[in-house]
Amino acid sequence: MRRLAVFDLDHTLLADDSDHLWGRWLVEQGIVDREHYARENERFYGLYTAGTLDIHEYAAFSLQPLIEQPIEKMLALRARFVSEWIAPIVARGTPALLERHRAQNDVLLITSATSRFITEPIAALLGVDHLLATDPEQRDGRYTGRIDGIPNFQGGKVRRLRDWPASQSAPFTHITAYSDSRNDIPLLEEAHTAVAVDPDNVLRATAEARGWQIISLR
Repeated sequence: MRRLAVFDLDHTLLADDSDHLWGRWLVEQGIVDREHYARENERFYGLYTAGTLDIHEYAAFSLQPLIEQPIEKMLALRARFVSEWIAPIVARGTPALLERHRAQNDVLLITSATSRFITEPIAALLGVDHLLATDPEQRDGRYTGRIDGIPNFQGGKVRRLRDWPASQSAPFTHITAYSDSRNDIPLLEEAHTAVAVDPDNVLRATAEARGWQIISLR
C-alpha cells in the first residue's frame, strides 16, 4: 500500500498565513508603499477568509514587488522572512504530525494556494520534499505578475493533486488530507481520510456533518 499525506500550509502546519505575513513583511521593510499595500493586503486577506478571493487579481497585486525589485534583493528578504517570521509560527504539533507520517513511510506533500516563491523555502524548513503551490509566471527570467498554469486554489488544488501522481513512480492507494479552510473543502472531499485542522467555522460545520476528524496543531 502506497500512502500519501497532503497538508495545507497556512493556518494548518503554520499558525498564521505566510502569504498575508509576507505582505506585512514587505511593508515593514519599506519595499512597498506602506499605506496602499497594507490596505490592499488586508482587503485580499479578508476576501480569502470569506472564500471569495479572485486568485488572479490577488496574484497581480502580490507579485508586483517581484517585478519591480531586483530578484537578488527579494531572495535575501525571503530568507530573512522565513527565518525571522515563519520559523516561530510553525504550529506546535506540526513536527510530530509530519514525523508520524514519515514513520508510516507515507509520501508527504504540501499543497498551498500561496505562491511558490514564498512556500518553497517553507517546505524546505519543514523537511517536506514535495510541494504544489500557485506558480508565478516567468518570461526570460523575469516575473510577469501572472499565474503560470492552474492556480493551486480551491478546485484548482484538486485538479493539480489529481495530475501530480503521474510524475510519481507508482499510484497511491490511500490519501489523507489536512486543512483549516473552507477553501479546501474540495481537497478534503478528494481524500480517503479528511482531517480538519483548527478549522474555520464553515469547515468545522462541514467536518462535523460528515464525520471528519477535527484536530488542533496549536
